[in-house]
Amino acid sequence: MAGYTDGAEVPARTARLGDLDVTWSERGRNGAPVVFLHGLAEDRHTWSYQQNALEDLHTYAYDLRGHGDTPAGRTDGTLSQLGGDLVAFLDAVTGPATCVGFSLGGTVVLWTAAHRPDLVPHPVVVATSTVVGRAAAAFYEQRRAIAESGDRVVIEDALREDSAGALVGRADLLERVVASRTKAVGGAEGYVNGLRTMRALREEPLTPLLEGITAHVDVIGGEFDALCPRKAADIMLTNLPDAAYHEVPGVGHLMNADDPAGVTTVLRTILAR
Repeated sequence: MAGYTDGAEVPARTARLGDLDVTWSERGRNGAPVVFLHGLAEDRHTWSYQQNALEDLHTYAYDLRGHGDTPAGRTDGTLSQLGGDLVAFLDAVTGPATCVGFSLGGTVVLWTAAHRPDLVPHPVVVATSTVVGRAAAAFYEQRRAIAESGDRVVIEDALREDSAGALVGRADLLERVVASRTKAVGGAEGYVNGLRTMRALREEPLTPLLEGITAHVDVIGGEFDALCPRKAADIMLTNLPDAAYHEVPGVGHLMNADDPAGVTTVLRTILAR
């Protein structure tokens, strides 16, 4: 199983970057590099469908700190740390690249585009929010307590509940998605780190940084995404100097499970430019 879909698993490589042995998958050799960043409680395999479908391009997908095959190291629950990890990857592996980030990965892409525009000439964010409300902050706190308990059964049950609410058209994939996400969180250190990072957007929104991003940003949303609804995209579109919105129809937050082909179609159109 490669992520949420059937298909060949993309070969992986590992290198020491800063304090971490980072693992990534690489596919294709043509054109400028495209780097995919996954979301909370996921890993690089959630982009396997796109890497296989876009094999005419040169794509990379790496495991964020504490997810998949990349260890957590010393986490601090900040976007600056996760953004620094992306900077290290771009510096050492790809050079400047189009960066495509999903949810948590999207916030990392935007932070990096604001601080290192030389490395992210084209940010693409998918199902992303730059600020969280009171209810979302409480949700992240609750999930953090569950993750820190270390109870694998309770963690898996929480991921099942969250995944069920984020799927619209492919409820039949629920157990597959849960298995993939449970494996991705491993010992849960990276999951806790990601939860802390997203929770921090309540007091320290990413939104004020957006006006400093001069690159064109493509914002992708899901028609029925309840976690990052159109309102979240509109906040970005209002504050970004140069941005365009694209919608994947009929999908929830976990759009790469709901309709990976639809996500790929939108991405191909964006990347072709």
